[in-house]
Amino acid sequence: MDNQPRILSGAFSLNSCGDTYVEWLKERSFIMSDNTIATKASGLSVRKIALIGMFGAIAAVLMFIEVPLPLIAPPFYKMDLSEVPVLIGTFSMGPVAGILIELIKILLHLLIKGTSTAGVGELGNFAVGLAFVLPAGLIYRARKSRKTALIGMLVGTLVMVLAGSLINAFVLLPMYAAAFGGMEAIIAAGTAVHASVDSVFGFVALCVAPFNLIKGIVTSILTMLLYKRISSLIKREH
Repeated sequence: MDNQPRILSGAFSLNSCGDTYVEWLKERSFIMSDNTIATKASGLSVRKIALIGMFGAIAAVLMFIEVPLPLIAPPFYKMDLSEVPVLIGTFSMGPVAGILIELIKILLHLLIKGTSTAGVGELGNFAVGLAFVLPAGLIYRARKSRKTALIGMLVGTLVMVLAGSLINAFVLLPMYAAAFGGMEAIIAAGTAVHASVDSVFGFVALCVAPFNLIKGIVTSILTMLLYKRISSLIKREH
């Protein structure tokens, strides 16, 4: 969900890429057939595994494209659009697939780029991302329609704002403070953006919550624009 529809649409030649990947696995005897795989009990077919891997890779690429919101939060809070393919994959293949796509995204990002936040940023991205896509995916799964998709994304955004605020206040910000110079420096960065920020909870209320609200809205809009086109490419999975 970003200004990257070209990246998504170009990368989502999923029918051909997915089939090629599956055939590659078969040729090397990693699998016997689409119906005989070690993860059969979990309901993941070979084709779905291939699609999950591709969605995760696309999300990892989008995670590199970060945009600060200087009027909302300090510069170390940067918005990326990696939740767009995660949410699309969740809508298409279910919540379990969404969790796996989110995990693959984080692992690939760590493998390629490493971490500049002692893993705190990646942990936060994973936890807050799941707080968004899981409620949205569960609601949409109950009855697949445009209306439930909209309701799911609305609920997911609100849950992300709430969960993101709590996770930042009690987990992420204390971890950042321990690794990077204390809580005073973090609060001072928030005060530079909003003069009324004078505590952790003020920082969360005025910086973190609006940041996640904007991210949820942007991600939801882009998902609605892209989902129909992309889902038609993977309908054979369903």
